[in-house]
Amino acid sequence: MIYATRGLLTVLCEFAADAEPDTVTASLATTAAGDLEGDVGDADPDTPVFTDFYMPASGESITAVFGMDLSTPSAQTQGRYVSHPKGNPELTIEDDLHAIVFVGVPPWTPENVAAYDRRSTPQELVVLDAEPPEVSVGE
Repeated sequence: MIYATRGLLTVLCEFAADAEPDTVTASLATTAAGDLEGDVGDADPDTPVFTDFYMPASGESITAVFGMDLSTPSAQTQGRYVSHPKGNPELTIEDDLHAIVFVGVPPWTPENVAAYDRRSTPQELVVLDAEPPEVSVGE
């Protein structure tokens, strides 16, 4: 089972809708379920829940020059979100494979997001109505 917050999926879908017909990709990070505020269902407190993303456009010029994503902290993301504006909900050879990849398709809602492992095997996605704790700049 893969856990993600409704808020995260909603924001990612909004990005995808705004970018259509272009694709969107974003690095995703997790927070332990026990650190979330709201309903975490049956998730164990140590269960990683996808809660945060790194803006897909930050550092784009540096990426273009050096060919690597320098906008995302190394080894701090456990997943990736990709949009498929043409509606194919499955992973493709062009998708950046992380341990977990979320694929969003139109209409851009959390219900139209699927999760896959790095072998393209569909995973059960559990959407939680919870939020990560607020973090101040500098923490």
